[in-house]
Amino acid sequence: MNKKLRKSLFLILPIALGVFLVWYFLSKLTPEDKTAIINSFKEANYWWVLLSLVLGALSHLSRAYRWQFMLKPLGYKPKFANSVMTVLVAYLVNLGIPRAGEIARATGISKYENIPFEKAFGTIVAERIADAIMLMGIIGLAFFLQAELLSEYLFKEEGSGMQKYIVFAVIAVLTISFYFIIKKSKNPFFIKIKQFINGLVEGAISIFKMDNKWSFIFHTLFIWLMYVLMFYAVSFALPETSNLPFEAIIVGFVVGGISMAVTNGGFGTYPIAVASVLILYDIPDNPARAFAWIMWTAQTLMILLFGALSFLILPIYNRNRT
Repeated sequence: MNKKLRKSLFLILPIALGVFLVWYFLSKLTPEDKTAIINSFKEANYWWVLLSLVLGALSHLSRAYRWQFMLKPLGYKPKFANSVMTVLVAYLVNLGIPRAGEIARATGISKYENIPFEKAFGTIVAERIADAIMLMGIIGLAFFLQAELLSEYLFKEEGSGMQKYIVFAVIAVLTISFYFIIKKSKNPFFIKIKQFINGLVEGAISIFKMDNKWSFIFHTLFIWLMYVLMFYAVSFALPETSNLPFEAIIVGFVVGGISMAVTNGGFGTYPIAVASVLILYDIPDNPARAFAWIMWTAQTLMILLFGALSFLILPIYNRNRT
């Protein structure tokens, strides 16, 4: 398989998978299911959805502002507007070409702020390390909160508090064992994992050595808090999901976030994955599906709108700088 064909498959397969999942989802719905989901869309309180979008916008602004702390030690202070618009363009590009947004973001700030591409891209990689640490922390929290649900399957009965901690202890022991295995292993695959983990550790340590480290940490926490609150706010849009427990919010958020990496912007995967989680927490099937589609649609439309506007406005805003 030549390089050009592999590249084409890399671009087409996620979209094809998303289309297939949407078709499969719709094909399994009865006419009554479709009517119920449509009614949920009609009856939803979109003021909560609007609040979710405001929280999402705040996370994007915070991400753009946090970027300034990475560029300042290198001697660059880009205009905040350019930082915001290149961040939004990056999200837009990721909808079309997964993981290409970081390149587009570095290219945009390099073009309009005369920052060398490799330096801009390096700061984005460093940011991603901080985000990866936050995501792993939330995933760990989700596993801990979901341990009781797992114990129901493992022990075939409602999990007790002790069983919850047993499940968590087993996960902790397996994690520690895995760490020692990769630490001593000479296998190339495990060596790569070890190098990746070492890179995360070094990146985390470097954050505490940088100027304005507390501001950087604050914005990192704020960004991820906004992400979770975006999800939480939409739960109040439907009566059936308005009393979701905290663990359902966290687990649904994590599963939805992971599904976003499978297809372009979570097309097809996000609604199915999130709905599956809510159903586990006794939310009726159709309201769970409606919630997931409302959540995904709102996020995607916001990125399409503001990403496209940023793409158009960037050259106009910087017409005297290029």
